[in-house]
Amino acid sequence: MTSAALYLHPEAYDTTGSKLMGRHSAGESFLRGLLRHAAGEQFYAYNAANRPVSDLEALIRRIEPTAKSTKWIGMRSLRELATPGVLHCPSPELPRLAWTRQPHGDDRYSLCGITHTTASHGAMDIIAEMTTAPVQPWDGLICTSRAVRSSVHLQMEAVQENLAARLGATRFPSPQLATIPLGVNAADFTPSQDARAAWRTKLDIPSDAIVALYVGRLNPHAKMNPAMMAMVLEAAARRTGKEIYWVVSGWSASEKAAEVYHSETRALCPSVHYREIDGRPLDTRFSIWSIADFFISLSDNIQETFGLTPVEAMAAGLPCVVTDWDGYRDTVRHGLDGFRIRTFAPRAGLGGDLAYQHANAWLSYELYLAAASQMTGIDHASAVDAIVSLIENPDLRMRMAASARDAARQIFDWSVIVPQYEAFWTELNDRRLAAKAGLETSRPSTNPRRLDPFTLFADYPTETISASSVFALTPGMTVEAARKILGSTFGATARTLLLAQEHCDQIVNFLAASSKATLEELLARWPVAHRGFVERGLLWLVKFDVIRIVPPEEGFKLIEA
Repeated sequence: MTSAALYLHPEAYDTTGSKLMGRHSAGESFLRGLLRHAAGEQFYAYNAANRPVSDLEALIRRIEPTAKSTKWIGMRSLRELATPGVLHCPSPELPRLAWTRQPHGDDRYSLCGITHTTASHGAMDIIAEMTTAPVQPWDGLICTSRAVRSSVHLQMEAVQENLAARLGATRFPSPQLATIPLGVNAADFTPSQDARAAWRTKLDIPSDAIVALYVGRLNPHAKMNPAMMAMVLEAAARRTGKEIYWVVSGWSASEKAAEVYHSETRALCPSVHYREIDGRPLDTRFSIWSIADFFISLSDNIQETFGLTPVEAMAAGLPCVVTDWDGYRDTVRHGLDGFRIRTFAPRAGLGGDLAYQHANAWLSYELYLAAASQMTGIDHASAVDAIVSLIENPDLRMRMAASARDAARQIFDWSVIVPQYEAFWTELNDRRLAAKAGLETSRPSTNPRRLDPFTLFADYPTETISASSVFALTPGMTVEAARKILGSTFGATARTLLLAQEHCDQIVNFLAASSKATLEELLARWPVAHRGFVERGLLWLVKFDVIRIVPPEEGFKLIEA
């Protein structure tokens, strides 16, 4: 079973920041699940951010202490990725990673990514670029739901049709698409009677009251419009005549935005006892589920692709009332784990103006999402019926709670999902090795849209240096003088991309002893693999008059002599 190297950038897994997003929670959960359940005793980690390894190890220990040994692969040590054979990235960025891989050979290792939101221009462009970037059939993209896989396939197909019509293109190597849901570490959400009592006391909720729970980001434009939840809970409270408490555990971009969100939502459900808490603290994220009797999340936004909170609610043994929308329809089984409420959207072709205005920056991303959300309807009557049935039927709540809890452990626990990842990684690696066996070379090449600047702008200078170019030490130059000018503010710009100090000293001393030397003679002092780096570095020394290029006439005389 192939165990991929994990593209380890802290931003993808760290949930301690104030701007907590679904992808952060999903990333942290995945890393914890991978460390717990991956086959093998070694964990491969690609240091994508070039951070101190000690910092990254601290992050891993905080998320999941592990006895597995870690093999660290440096940011520039891409060839080492051939050992695990697959690089898994917690985003869909296969095109960028494919271009990064190409100089080392397209078949050096396989790439695997995963979808999160696909509604942004950035995500759409990434998917479109899979058609033109050197993404190979031994690369893969994990789609977290059937709905998002359909949208990814549709967009790639549209781009391919456009290229065929405009350019006559006929070959479109594409990554393998796999539908694998996000997972949870189900045991982390085990409900607790102590936590239930503590939270109800803290929020002044009677022990026998019916509590609905929503968990998520508080953004009516880019996440979910809360009006529908408020309206159906209000209708259910009035129909049953019972006291309903609604706990909203979330977070917003600012205190002001949160204040507006809560006040406007509360106004729509005056008969419901509304309670708000900050859902970001770690202890809250895992314990708040114990407070509730059922979970509600009426998603209506195209930025959603999976929706992790219903699965977390299921793991906590909560019946769910959710919309029949994107990934939710892959998780909550209607009538078993809760209820999925029908949703309605305009027919295809009626949103072209939204796409056009957003493409031209006449409509912001949030308003683009909000407009599409406003045109998403739900079956209010069915939602109210579902909530009323849960309120009035404790046995139904218990049956659905048990069913949801079992499904979370049997279908969505990382112990079940990680092997699916590993099987997909194995398939990709097998495809790569089979293709590699039929190739004469690994075909390393360059990105035609990111050419070497000295190739792209070759006509800018008067001339370029060649093997016969002759160099001489500037009169009066010494090692100490060279160090001073090269170490100055202007001389040291981009220093890490230039010659090491010891190499500069060697060149100065060599030319001081030899008077003059051709480029070929200078480069002979270095291994072949380093000569290109040294060659361009010589012009840095020329720039700051440490050495000089001898004029052609004098150079030719030297060579003839």
